[in-house]
Amino acid sequence: MNNASVNHLLENGGEDRHREYLSFRLGDEEYAIDILRVQEIRGYNNITRIAGAPDFIKGVTNLRGIIVPIVDLRIKFALQKAEYDHRTVVIVLNIGKRIVGAVVDDVSDVLMIDVNDVRPAPDFGGAMSTEFIHGLASVEERMLVLLDIEKLMSSREMALVENIVEEGRDLAV
Repeated sequence: MNNASVNHLLENGGEDRHREYLSFRLGDEEYAIDILRVQEIRGYNNITRIAGAPDFIKGVTNLRGIIVPIVDLRIKFALQKAEYDHRTVVIVLNIGKRIVGAVVDDVSDVLMIDVNDVRPAPDFGGAMSTEFIHGLASVEERMLVLLDIEKLMSSREMALVENIVEEGRDLAV
């Protein structure tokens, strides 16, 4: 997390310097996202693939009448490919006007993290983008990567999501 992000958390945290995060796993790494962005957690099933979509977009699903694009975060982050099993879940995220599903290996906990315990992401010198990382937090001897899910889902690549949703609507008709 850069200093501006830390200051933003502290300013918006006011007197309450704790925030709740949902932690989840992608391989051996543990990540966390702001719980306020989580709409629900579902099993991975009933995904309709969209021809020509990038690999990280697994397809779309119909969630109570809303066509939701499903993004595999493992593929998005260029991690090793995982086999989907009974623990694989989709975290349905509400990001402003957009609803997006994120495929993860499993969810772990809801954690309260003190914003003072969040450290900036290391600089990888351009070898790896850290623009989606709020920071790193140590919780009970675990290192969590705190994701800025809004930045992740508003990136240039994710603009494709809108097109995928439109194509998904066409398929649903």
